[in-house]
Amino acid sequence: MSSSRRSVAYRSTVPARRPELSGLSDQDLLEMRLCDLGLRFPGSALEARTAFLSAELAQRGVAFRPHLWLSTEWFSPDEVPGFAIPFYLAHPRLQALEARQMEVVEGGTPRSFRQLMRHETGHALDSAYRVHERADYRAFFGSFSAPYRRHYPVRPRSKRFVRHLDNGYAQSHPAEDFAETLAVWLDPESDWRARYRGWPALDKLSYVDRLMRELGPQEPLVRRRERVEPLSTLKLTLGEYYEEKRRRYSVHRLRNYDRDLRRMLRERKQGVPGGVGAASYLRRARPEIRKLVADRTGAFQYDIDRVLREMIKRSARLDLVVAPSEARPDSRVGRRVAAQVIRYLAQKHHLFAR
Repeated sequence: MSSSRRSVAYRSTVPARRPELSGLSDQDLLEMRLCDLGLRFPGSALEARTAFLSAELAQRGVAFRPHLWLSTEWFSPDEVPGFAIPFYLAHPRLQALEARQMEVVEGGTPRSFRQLMRHETGHALDSAYRVHERADYRAFFGSFSAPYRRHYPVRPRSKRFVRHLDNGYAQSHPAEDFAETLAVWLDPESDWRARYRGWPALDKLSYVDRLMRELGPQEPLVRRRERVEPLSTLKLTLGEYYEEKRRRYSVHRLRNYDRDLRRMLRERKQGVPGGVGAASYLRRARPEIRKLVADRTGAFQYDIDRVLREMIKRSARLDLVVAPSEARPDSRVGRRVAAQVIRYLAQKHHLFAR
């Protein structure tokens, strides 16, 4: 979901015969190479699912249309006015495998698919018109050349940014702020003028509205049609792909959970009575903690619960306890746990495969 620094382009080739994926076992699929899946974007059901984007751009008076291709993830390379869509969205059998391997399918629901399409369109449109080179862009969003940070502080209550993708993604980098703002502007159901009335983010939305009235009717400055890392060139097997993907997402290993939990809770000491089991406490307090996190971040219940389940499991394994005086859902411990969940969500911990 970022403006990728990838720059190597490849020529696509079409397999001579497309394999039938529906009848293959998970193990059979994991042994296949990505380039041998026989998936193509043109003429596919996935291409039909993207037709809404052209209609939305036309409704907004924008002449630009991003070119699309299949790769391993969502990304829009710098200086390329198009973006890649993850290959697993092109076939239901591969979506099922993705769900089992990673426990989440990014773009797997109609809502998230459209959100990500609009977001990546923001990056592609930026490249097409070189928007980030403009002084007025920098005045509203900051420097496009600012370094990307692996982790970024999320200000859940900030009204300087639109709220579109989860975990305050607009706050991660000026390029993401622009892409998120354009995605909200493009969404015909966003009602952004009313939704963001009184917010500083409305100034950014109004700027994007003026900008696209200026640039929308114009032909793009950049018309390159490169497809970076297209599926047909990728030789690694699905098993290798998922092994690498899990390694990449496992930024916070279990030892980090253990470290953070030990800071908030305490270990049970042998022969010392007292203390309420932390796992039991977290299970009881989960509804209150979940609501506190959701109110501050707008995160989905499912994502919050994924993080809380891991914290409960590690608390039980470490035999951590809570002082009886703190064993209330609204206690200081509960608030500290909620704050830690918010940090994990900002680090995309809910996407990690368990």
